[in-house]
Amino acid sequence: MDFQTYPFLSQRMPLFACNGVVATSQPLAAQAGLTILQRGGNAVDAALATAVALTVVEPTSNGIGGDAFALVWDGTRLHGLNASGRAPAALQAEAVRAQGYTEMPEDGWLSVTVPGGPAGWGDLHQRFGRLPLAEIMAPAIAYAEEGFGVTPVVARNWSRAAGHYLSLRDPAVSHWAEIFTRNGRAPQAGERWTSPAHAQTLRALATRGVRDFYEGELAAKIVQFARTSGGLLSAGDLAAHQSHWVEPISAGYRDYEVWEIPPNGQGLAALIALAILDGTDLASHPHGSEASLHLQIEAMKLAFADAHRYIADPEQVDVPTTGLLDPIYIAARRELIGPQARVPEPGAPPRGGTVYLCTADRDGMMVSYIQSNYEGFGSGLVVPGTGIALHDRGACFTLEAGHPNEAAGGKRPYHTIIPAFLTRVGQPVGPFGVMGGHMQPQGHVQVVTGTVDYGLNPQAVLDAPRWRVASGLKVGFELDTPEYVLQALAVRGHQVEIGVKRGDFGRGQIIWRLDEGVYVAGSDKRSDGAAVGW
Repeated sequence: MDFQTYPFLSQRMPLFACNGVVATSQPLAAQAGLTILQRGGNAVDAALATAVALTVVEPTSNGIGGDAFALVWDGTRLHGLNASGRAPAALQAEAVRAQGYTEMPEDGWLSVTVPGGPAGWGDLHQRFGRLPLAEIMAPAIAYAEEGFGVTPVVARNWSRAAGHYLSLRDPAVSHWAEIFTRNGRAPQAGERWTSPAHAQTLRALATRGVRDFYEGELAAKIVQFARTSGGLLSAGDLAAHQSHWVEPISAGYRDYEVWEIPPNGQGLAALIALAILDGTDLASHPHGSEASLHLQIEAMKLAFADAHRYIADPEQVDVPTTGLLDPIYIAARRELIGPQARVPEPGAPPRGGTVYLCTADRDGMMVSYIQSNYEGFGSGLVVPGTGIALHDRGACFTLEAGHPNEAAGGKRPYHTIIPAFLTRVGQPVGPFGVMGGHMQPQGHVQVVTGTVDYGLNPQAVLDAPRWRVASGLKVGFELDTPEYVLQALAVRGHQVEIGVKRGDFGRGQIIWRLDEGVYVAGSDKRSDGAAVGW
């Protein structure tokens, strides 16, 4: 892989290391993973140590009560894990509509689905792990018991979340303040934060096993909390949960292949957009130019139109994944891109708060991993005495009657969190991801095009100004996007929005493996994170 020099995009250099790399959004979590690598653990062990540590040191974006997805390159082939949970069996869209909702709520019990994260940890460890789970979880437990210094971006997000959760009137949400505030306020940057309840729960998972979350003492505490505070989640819902090993899906881009987890995740949206762009001469336009951005934005809007219409739980409905990537269908969608911005409709294909991390070890194993509580701390519900913040992934269901993603018991919702992986002629290049709701497939497109078409190194491609498709003709741009580019895009009909919150543009991590086995990695400037290696 050859990198061109675009010094104006980044003043930071990427990391180069031979023996192993961990990249994530919080430096203490990255160090936890690196420590496990140095103790003889493999890339999966390091990913798990990092993921568990993130539930402690970055609780504003993920927790024990969230979902997860992973892609694992085992040295020979790619494996996919879908560790997302299902809605409680008792959930009915009609009953939710009868309560006056037109959209699924983002707080409270109606937004809670079975958390799949702990089961995902166990499944990854059972299949690929080398070190004992107790040793892998030890750094996270130490951070929870002994405390850690809160980092600036986490502190900012914590303060924003506190304003939201403290304003909620649902009595069931009151436990959030008990666990996650200090005398009613969020911790500030540089303050020491401890969470004894969190440590106790992690120790239980390490000693009794992750199934304790679904069938043991922890499960009993979750069910008791739901029963006494109006939740639909039952013992049967938890006991029935299982992760699923899945075949990753891909799309060719130039002489590379981009890999994603299949639906119910939205990785398909990134593949559709890249397949559309593969038929354009994107590299003939300078990086960051209005012509280049226009093509990418229009391709992304076409991809989202189809993704939001068709992506749902494939065990419940027929998701036309093959049809949406069919070359004839993709070509027809590409023809819809003209010189002016437009609002596309879904096509008719032929039928057939989040943290991200990536790791790599000296043997060539690489992991692309993502977990999330969705919005901030999730539903606002914290199981008393455990530190378990339950996610609000059920908010991603729709209440539109007859829609493939309509809320229903036992169904998995449209999922925004998506790990990704890049290969070239079947050989591994490496893991990458960009967290942040619907920014994620858009971030994937910008990482791939910046890397493949424009030769940017991992740090430069992460530091480059980003765009984000919103709704209709609205597109958000970061403040460092040149003014002349924004003006040219406005002439094309794009409704340009500037000054959108920095967090809206995601936070990414990348590890690429070079020809001689050296890794090159980058970590997003929009987070507190780091890429560390040895």
